[in-house]
Amino acid sequence: MDLVGLVDRIGEAPTAALFGLLTGLVFGVAAQRSRFCLRAATVEFARGKLEDKVAVWLLTFSTALVWVQGARLLGLIDTAEARMMAVPGSWSGAIIGGLLFGAGMVLARGCSGRLLVLAATGNLRSVVSGMIFAVVAQMTLTGWLAPLRDRLAALWITSGGRNLDLLTALHLPRGSGLVFGLAIAVLALELSRRHRIGARRLVFASGVGFAVALGYGLTHALSQVAFDPVPIESLTFTGPSANMLMFFLDRSSLLEFDIGLVPGVVIGSFAAAAWAHELKFQGFEGAIPMRQAMIGAALMGFGGMLAGGCAIGAGVTGGSIFAGTAWLALFSMWVGGITMDTILRRPGAPALA
Repeated sequence: MDLVGLVDRIGEAPTAALFGLLTGLVFGVAAQRSRFCLRAATVEFARGKLEDKVAVWLLTFSTALVWVQGARLLGLIDTAEARMMAVPGSWSGAIIGGLLFGAGMVLARGCSGRLLVLAATGNLRSVVSGMIFAVVAQMTLTGWLAPLRDRLAALWITSGGRNLDLLTALHLPRGSGLVFGLAIAVLALELSRRHRIGARRLVFASGVGFAVALGYGLTHALSQVAFDPVPIESLTFTGPSANMLMFFLDRSSLLEFDIGLVPGVVIGSFAAAAWAHELKFQGFEGAIPMRQAMIGAALMGFGGMLAGGCAIGAGVTGGSIFAGTAWLALFSMWVGGITMDTILRRPGAPALA
């Protein structure tokens, strides 16, 4: 059955949700097996190391760049019409939100995407933190925290009613994004060779980056045949977590890509962990880690929504299309994570890692 036939058979919204489910499945399996995590990479970097966690993150990031930019050059994806590019971006939101998200992911011992993956394997710490993240994200989107988010985001926004395309703004050739991705991939593979990271883990790390391109490709294809406008989007967990929460609380909520994405990640992560015999219930080790994880989850919920995306949504998905505010948010997340880890390692501070 072709895509037009699928849409005619089940409808546009269910098709979008199905595509979200497929994208989530690929991400869930790949992220669980590769141990992909921005928080782990920033902590490793903060401690003066460039080892397996940094290598896995760089390989994921570079794979997303290569696949997305390659698809763009082939005309398979129109990144200019991606949701993140088609609306104004907030520089101030990227800075403030990115710093808060980075600090929060260190406190919570994982970014929002990592928490979702761990929750599916039986990590009750991640279940609690993920619920707090989703609630605060929803409060920031439409609830009591929305006015504060709007004020902070409005301090400094992009001009022209759209986000900034870094490749265009820097007057770089069309293929420069692909070349940049390949250069990062070479660095990642060299780090992997030095630290003897197995080929299987590298394949799964690349799978996380491929999932980003898959999401873009599927939603772009749907937008070409759908009667109603369909946003071109891919992996992110701030908005989808909030939308998934409201889907269960509000019977008027509609099916969309986000609604399929979160269950897909859970199913994929659970299946991968079960296959590897890694399902295990885990809880908090004490009051201090629990309190810090809850605070961190709240910071990520507000910071991710303010920044326009989480470590995946802004850091990889937005970065792969060279959205200006996404790159700034990613940089701010690294700064926030490194700063928080440095604070926690000071004498007298409770260690989380």
